Amino acid sequence: QVRLVESGGGLVQPGESLRLSCVASGLNFRITNMEWHRQAPGEERELVARITAGGATDYADSVKGRFTASRDYSRNTLYLQMNNLKPEDTARYYCHVPYYRGSEWWGQGTQVTVPWGQGTQVTTSS
Repeated sequence: QVRLVESGGGLVQPGESLRLSCVASGLNFRITNMEWHRQAPGEERELVARITAGGATDYADSVKGRFTASRDYSRNTLYLQMNNLKPEDTARYYCHVPYYRGSEWWGQGTQVTVPWGQGTQVTTSS
């Protein structure tokens, strides 16, 4: 039985960083492609990052240059380093195995919350 356990989510301010982890068991980690997805309230789940068994990566346009996926083969662990977090990154983040032994597999997810600021009033004069 494949098991994926995510951790590392939390509440952070805009511009801060988080690193998510996903410990995988019940599979051959060295030959398995893996992904990170996220789902915001009221939205569909979306692909954030892919990392192949060999370590090649691909990212959604919305996170390119800010997020980095990596994997530690000695620990059977997938990571997602998230820098310069924005309020629109608020979502539940899921580890996903798109195909292994005929099935796809999901973790339970970890919540990332980046609140909007109070805002700044801008006044212009004519």
